[in-house]
Amino acid sequence: MMIAGGGTGGHLFPGIAIAEAFLRKDRGNEVLFVGTDRGLEKRVLKDLGYSLETLDIEGIKGRSWKRSMGAAFKIPGSMMQAYKIISRYSPDVAIGVGGYASGPAVLTAHFMGIKTAIAEQNALPGVTNRILSKFVDKIFLSFPDRGQWFPETKSAVTGNPIRASFATAPEMLKKMEEEPFQILIFGGSQGAHAINMAVLAAAAELGSSREKLKFVHQTGEKDVQEIRDAYMRLDMNAEVHPFIMDMAKAYQEADLLICRAGATSVAEITAMGKAAIFVPFPFAIHDHQTKNAEILVQAQAAIMIQEKDLSGRHLADTIERLIGNPAAIYDMSKRSKALGNFRAADDVAEACIKIIRGQTY
Repeated sequence: MMIAGGGTGGHLFPGIAIAEAFLRKDRGNEVLFVGTDRGLEKRVLKDLGYSLETLDIEGIKGRSWKRSMGAAFKIPGSMMQAYKIISRYSPDVAIGVGGYASGPAVLTAHFMGIKTAIAEQNALPGVTNRILSKFVDKIFLSFPDRGQWFPETKSAVTGNPIRASFATAPEMLKKMEEEPFQILIFGGSQGAHAINMAVLAAAAELGSSREKLKFVHQTGEKDVQEIRDAYMRLDMNAEVHPFIMDMAKAYQEADLLICRAGATSVAEITAMGKAAIFVPFPFAIHDHQTKNAEILVQAQAAIMIQEKDLSGRHLADTIERLIGNPAAIYDMSKRSKALGNFRAADDVAEACIKIIRGQTY
């Protein structure tokens, strides 16, 4: 299997989940990732034991016209690179998981006669997957589409694939009066400056309740030193990391999460059954993170604070209200877990095997 895409955790981690499931199906199976040198995949995949080939490709949308033109001119060269990689490895199936490398790699695989598929994490798909949907053999969806964006005959709603560590980690319910109430803060694999600053402001507002808390904070590279210094000044019980590799363990140990509402984060949170305060990224395409968060909010499994309403005082009040009501945290966690989907990665892997064999799914 060739898995193309990445860049951010929202694209890469579902790809890793599919790879894990595909390898579990047969010891003889092999997986190759195709990404870019600048993406998260360059940092993560080697430590996990996966092979990575890279393409020289950039995003086009959301850039100046000059940079967009430069990126567009790279597409033919990236397809030639993809042709050489595919010729060398001869994959039986290629699946795109989103990200810059997904388009040229999957399209080239299709024109080389290889079975292809895409996995769409969001309810509102990006331009690349809309284009690829016209060529691929199968489309795996996290949310029902009803033919709005993708051909129904090719589409299957599998849910968003999550890594095995999230699906199998045992539930941990700690006695809050005996151990610190642990809050995990993250803004995606690259961090979120607005969340980082709001959490610092909230920490300063917490007063005596601060002594009951432990913060585990994934900041991204840019803010890591500033956040560490601020927690030291506040004498906070805090761990600060630019990036957390074992996120499943961090979820497992947390009593509450403060985070964005990307599709992959939502899938992992519900799989682990965690209570969360969502701060959706306000500039997400079609505001899809708000729509993701609303699903849990409507199920009383999470709280949402829009970034325009985010302040230290508001966040501190929300944290204090929750740590003062363990029953509410427990109820949110149960409702969150009820929304979890553990089968997605296995279903996608099984479908890919059927595609290779020429069977229907």
